[in-house]
Amino acid sequence: MAALEDTIVAEHLTKRFGRHTAIQDITFSIGKGEIVGFLGPNGAGKSTTLKILTGLLPASSGKLSICGIPVASRPDCVKGLIGYMPENNPLPEDMRVIEYLNFRAALKGLPSRQRKSRVAHALEVCELQHHARRQIIGTLSKGFRQRVGIADAILAAPPITILDEPTIGLDPHQVLATRRLLDQLRGETTVIFSSHILTEVEISCDRVLILNQGNLVAQGTAQELREEFLPGIRYEISWKGPSSALEGILKTQQGQWSLLNLATQGDISTASVLSEDPNADTAAFLSNLLRHQLRVQAFQKIEPNLEEIFLTATRRSWEQSAEPNSALPAKDVPTDK
Repeated sequence: MAALEDTIVAEHLTKRFGRHTAIQDITFSIGKGEIVGFLGPNGAGKSTTLKILTGLLPASSGKLSICGIPVASRPDCVKGLIGYMPENNPLPEDMRVIEYLNFRAALKGLPSRQRKSRVAHALEVCELQHHARRQIIGTLSKGFRQRVGIADAILAAPPITILDEPTIGLDPHQVLATRRLLDQLRGETTVIFSSHILTEVEISCDRVLILNQGNLVAQGTAQELREEFLPGIRYEISWKGPSSALEGILKTQQGQWSLLNLATQGDISTASVLSEDPNADTAAFLSNLLRHQLRVQAFQKIEPNLEEIFLTATRRSWEQSAEPNSALPAKDVPTDK
């Protein structure tokens, strides 16, 4: 059942292209003002889903409503509620930024008395008002071109803004600028964006939806996904001495702790250990390490990041869908490039 504040409600969405099923039986909802990240390997169905949300592609089956309006029967009405920046972000090379945004404001049907203020607001939010507003678009860097695309998307103050790969091809400084921009949009519009830069999604998003092979394999906050896919408490330990010492100690813990990984560099060993019991006696475990005369240098709690969650969720979905004896893909996650 959709909440009253949900701006997007998708129920059992499926999209087929001939014999190929791009997305299969996807159900989710997105609340008003949320920033939601769409993740998935290449070909997972992210762009197809986003195009269905914008009304650019019809779904083969299922139901979709935007701000309470059914997309299937009123796609033109829905398009007016959404600001959209596609992945390739096509822009005219020979227009100045201010000219282009004024032109786009007119195309979006903004009343002439509102155009100046809306263009000025978009320029300010996207940090284009000082140095770039009079520049010819063709002379702009990739980062500034992405900002122009986002400024275009938010011109008409849409209740929903969809950004397909807004950080693709950006250097670290430009990615940080995009993060600031998303923070500025928080509360002003519901934002959905897809990205391969998982750290940015984890920092910027309220919730995450993970697609794989056309299926929605996970959705929730980062903490909810940790509890679902990587439960338990993890600690990282560094000590001086033989790497085999920890394994012997773990055998005395009666299965309370397990070894996740172990690495040695010189005379320093580092390991990650897991306790599936949230009430495990961490102090007793540390005392046991010291009692066995391990020269412990660090003992700290660590939380799985979004990349680890992503790997686990997509791997699990591949394992569940694989036929017996079939090979799993060698690489199951895009790089942060």
